[in-house]
Amino acid sequence: MTGAAARTASRPFHVMAKPTGAVCNLDCAYCFYLTKKQLYPGSGFRMPDDVLEQYVVQLLDAHRDQPETVLAFQGGEPTMMGLDFYRRVVELERRHARPGQVVRNTLQTNATLLDDDWAEFLREHDFLVGVSVDGPRELHDTYRVDRGGKPTFDRVVAGLAALQRHGVEWNALVTVNRANQDHGADVYRFLRDDLDAHFVQLIPIVDRHDGELLPHSVEPAAYGDFLCAVFDEWVRHDVGTVFVQDFDTALAHWLGLEGAGVCVHERTCGTSVALEHTGDVYSCDHFVDPEHLLGSIAEGRTLLELVESPQQRAFGDAKRDLPAWCRSCRVRFACNGGCPKDRFATAPDGEPGLHHLCEGYRRFFEHVDRPMRFMAERVRSGGEAADVMTLMARSDRTAAAPVEEKAGEHHG
Repeated sequence: MTGAAARTASRPFHVMAKPTGAVCNLDCAYCFYLTKKQLYPGSGFRMPDDVLEQYVVQLLDAHRDQPETVLAFQGGEPTMMGLDFYRRVVELERRHARPGQVVRNTLQTNATLLDDDWAEFLREHDFLVGVSVDGPRELHDTYRVDRGGKPTFDRVVAGLAALQRHGVEWNALVTVNRANQDHGADVYRFLRDDLDAHFVQLIPIVDRHDGELLPHSVEPAAYGDFLCAVFDEWVRHDVGTVFVQDFDTALAHWLGLEGAGVCVHERTCGTSVALEHTGDVYSCDHFVDPEHLLGSIAEGRTLLELVESPQQRAFGDAKRDLPAWCRSCRVRFACNGGCPKDRFATAPDGEPGLHHLCEGYRRFFEHVDRPMRFMAERVRSGGEAADVMTLMARSDRTAAAPVEEKAGEHHG
C-alpha cells in the first residue's frame, strides 16, 4: 500500500461513487449528469470489480480513525448494476473493515427498479436509500419521465412501497424546478402525509446550456418562496419529527457550527468528490469535466492522495472568493455564496460572480431568522428546538387576535 494510502484523512471526505456512470433508465428533463456519457465513448458503463475493491479498501483505510465510514452510490441510476454488485460491496466491506470499524452504505435511486428482493437486501444490510420524487403525480411527472417520455410516478411509489414494507431507512430528494416552484407547501405535505417521509432534501434546479438558462430551472425569487412555504409548515408542526436538510444546515449556522451542513452553504468545499465507473476522480459531481479530473484510482492514485492534492485544496478554497455584494450581506454567515457552479449572475453593483439564486437565498434566510435564533438559543441552553412550535403558535394567535376582536365588535 502506498504511503498516501497508509495515512488517515486529515479531514473526513465523502465519495459519490457512480458505478453506472451517467447511464440511467430514465430521461429526466433537468438531469445534468446524462451528458457526461460523452466523456467515455464506447464504455460499457459498469464499474469493474478491481475499481470497486480499490474504492472500498481506500475509503475504509483513509477513515479508519473516524466514527464511521460511508460508502455512497449514485448515478445515473445505480440499481442498474443489479443486486449482485451490492452483495459484492458488502462482501468487500466485511473483508477489509478493521475490527470495530462502523461502515454505512447509501444509495440514491429513482426507485423504479426496486422490488421486494431489493428491499429485503437493503434492509438486511442497513442501506440508507434516497428516493428521488418531486411531489404529487402532476408535479413529479412534468420532468421525471422515462426514455420513452412516459410518466414515472406510479413506478416510483411502487418502489418506495417495497422499501416501506421491509422497513428500509429512506429519505426523499426533491428537486425544486419550474413545475413545482409555486407549490412548496403542497409538495411538503404530500411527502409528509402521503409518503410518510421523515427526512427531506430540497435541491434547486439551475441548468444552463451554452450560457443560456434552460426553462425547467427554478426562478430565484420562487425558490426562496418555496423554501419559506415549506419552512412555515414545518416550523409550526414538525420540528423534531421531520428533518429537512436545508433547515438543519441553517440551524447549524445560527449555532455557529462549521462543517455541520451541506457543502452548498459552507465557506469552503472540496471534501465531496465524484468517482466515475472507470476509477476517475473529479473535484465534485457538478464539475465532472476534464479541467476538474484529479486522477484515477485505476492508475495507482489513491482517494486520499487526490482529495488532499493541491489541485483539490485550491478548488475547495476558491469557494471563499465572493463579490463585495456577498461579503457585505447580513445573511452571508448562513449562505456563504452558494455553490460555485451557479455563481454566474451579476451583483447590483455590477460585479460578476453573484449566485443565480441570491434573491431566493436572501428571502429564505431573512424569513427564518427569528425562529432560528430562538431554536439556537434553546439548544445552547439545553432545551429542545421543537419548543419553537409553541412560539409560532403564540405568534399566530397574537397576529390573529385583532382580526377576531374586530369581527366580534362588528357582530355585536
